[in-house]
Amino acid sequence: MIQHCVFLRFKAAVQEAEKQAIYAAIADLKDVVPGMLEVKAGANVSPEGLASGYNDGFIVTFEDEMVRDYYLKHPKHVEVGERIVGATDGGLAGILVFDLAH
Repeated sequence: MIQHCVFLRFKAAVQEAEKQAIYAAIADLKDVVPGMLEVKAGANVSPEGLASGYNDGFIVTFEDEMVRDYYLKHPKHVEVGERIVGATDGGLAGILVFDLAH
């Protein structure tokens, strides 16, 4: 199993409705990516103060690396990815990705 963790520094102007629309678009990928098991998204609620500005994010759980790799190349994912890049502070610099295998 792969947990694809994506942490975001949204631009200050990005409204909560747009964040939720982005998360919904990611969740909708479950309809076109077999083996995409779960999507969880939302704001960072850690009290530690160590988020380095990554105050939002999502985790996608995949059956395995092959499914994750299919997802990464899927045209619908590319489309949502471009939307995310446009909404984050500094574009790609506002995105942190960490994949955990277990």
